[in-house]
Amino acid sequence: MWRAALAYGALIALVSLLLAWLDWRHVTRQWSTEFYVLAIALLFAGLGAWLGYRLTPRSRPAPFARNEAALASLGISPRETEVLDLLARGAANKVIARALGISPNTVKTHLARLFEKLGASNRTEAIAKARELRLLP
Repeated sequence: MWRAALAYGALIALVSLLLAWLDWRHVTRQWSTEFYVLAIALLFAGLGAWLGYRLTPRSRPAPFARNEAALASLGISPRETEVLDLLARGAANKVIARALGISPNTVKTHLARLFEKLGASNRTEAIAKARELRLLP
């Protein structure tokens, strides 16, 4: 907050020096008063928007909580949940198999059952439906 106030003060000092340098009397004869009113209005509107953005508190998103009711109603097993988590991270079948200590064919079986339970026809659709049901963050 103090940095912003100091920066704003320095900006005002710079603008003041600039106006003094331009020889205020000469400039005011050449440009109309409406221009100055517009310039000051734009300056304060920008300052107000910036301060509003900086001072508005931001709410932090709630930590992810898996929808256990949806898991139970769909009949998704804990192992299938592990496969779904790795699938959402973009892991290939062989990588999932190595991470879980199972064969790639077992991974394919788990994926086929997940697709069936989620009503999906491919990996992307399964991940999207799982996120809709709050099974994945």
